[in-house]
Amino acid sequence: MYRMLKFFAVAALPLVAAGVIAAGGLDGLSEEERSAGVLTVARFDEHAFDQAPEGMPYRELQTFLRGRHHFNQRWVQFPSIGGDWGLGPTFITNKCVACHERAGRGFPPETATEDPLALLMRVSIPGEGPHGGPNPHPHYGDQIQNQGMMGQDRDDTFLGDRVPPEAKWFVDWETSTVAYTDGETVALRRPRIRWGQTWFGPIGEQTMTSLRLAQPIQGLGLLEVVPEEALLAIAAAQKPLGYNGRLNRVRDDINGTTAPGRFGWKANEPSVAQQIAAAFAGDLGVTSDLYPHMNCPPVQVDCAGQPPGNQPELIESDWKELTFWEQLLAVPARRNVKDPRFVRGAALFRQIECAVCHVPELRTADRVGHSKLLAGQTVRAYTDLLLHDMGEGLADGRPDYLAGPRDWRTQPLWGLGLTRVVSGRPHMALLHDGRARTIAEAILWHGGESERSREKFRALPKAQREDLLFYLESI
Repeated sequence: MYRMLKFFAVAALPLVAAGVIAAGGLDGLSEEERSAGVLTVARFDEHAFDQAPEGMPYRELQTFLRGRHHFNQRWVQFPSIGGDWGLGPTFITNKCVACHERAGRGFPPETATEDPLALLMRVSIPGEGPHGGPNPHPHYGDQIQNQGMMGQDRDDTFLGDRVPPEAKWFVDWETSTVAYTDGETVALRRPRIRWGQTWFGPIGEQTMTSLRLAQPIQGLGLLEVVPEEALLAIAAAQKPLGYNGRLNRVRDDINGTTAPGRFGWKANEPSVAQQIAAAFAGDLGVTSDLYPHMNCPPVQVDCAGQPPGNQPELIESDWKELTFWEQLLAVPARRNVKDPRFVRGAALFRQIECAVCHVPELRTADRVGHSKLLAGQTVRAYTDLLLHDMGEGLADGRPDYLAGPRDWRTQPLWGLGLTRVVSGRPHMALLHDGRARTIAEAILWHGGESERSREKFRALPKAQREDLLFYLESI
């Protein structure tokens, strides 16, 4: 009965809600302004990342809006009211939107006592896990859950028997200074993990940790359907230039095969659907058909003893609708394309070789099964979806399938300049752990294969640095 009532409530969602169809039309955009073909929208306010593309067929729009409802839906423990049953027993948050506010990026904690929310911690021990992935910690699995069913949740709802969080951890920020060639200085920061209570024994000196910040999710469906052959061709073209871009090869649990990794900071997920199911399992403690078991390592007896909310808790139709919503999220248009600063910045972007890895244009497959809107689109995401050695300064020391301890996937840059608008915060949170508060800080952390570009940026005269940053803010 609960599921039936929920279906009718979601199906009755109005088609014009929270500004979903209020974005500017494609007709007024030039080809150069279109960041994502027909999935481009001329919207630049706090809802720039959570829009439906113009011209979406009626039935697809209904599915899209139901998916958005699931993204915002709160999860609770059975038999609490006020949300879907299935939260926990250990978890990080109780809804997707808590980490990806308005489909944007998350932010790390800023104080020494703040519980991390959108910044999670992956853990593993030496060796390989099943199918070549990270080897889970025997007591803590592959991710630290810093919340548990302690009798009440964040909204003071009764949650039944006590289940402790796995561990508490906090972030301390260390600062350093780097100088441009002209003498101007920039303050950089890096996070240091500080452990609080660990409920299931010491973490152990051999344990490898990796901080991962929630990423913006617009345009993922387009990146999912860029042909693998195109990515391999980019990797081949990079090698004569001294770059070593590589596809990660990861476990595709949906199809039971190995597939190219495209999503996640180390490209450890092959598809939007699997990324969502993994996030539900790891971040909310919600089971699905793909991951049907609660996230309770053997030592966590109280966790394993909790009744499930449903079997599975994330039902297949909800999972599919949420996947469709993420796949069809539109991308805000590029701005200021006729401004001389944009033109000069674009030239500098190529000149200092940023464009080698942050490839300005990709093209999606000509045929796509789940929506014709995704087919044959020019995608200006500024990524190659490949792994690159980013140097010791950004290394987490933790391998992930074929991704080594210093490897990270090239981050898409589209919509970068709208980060502060969408989040309502005065600074950004860039790189895998959110350490960079500005684009310039992010560039100055680049090392490894990108050290050459970093040094060219550092040597630019101030006026040219500003042109390049203006360009990056506009794409």
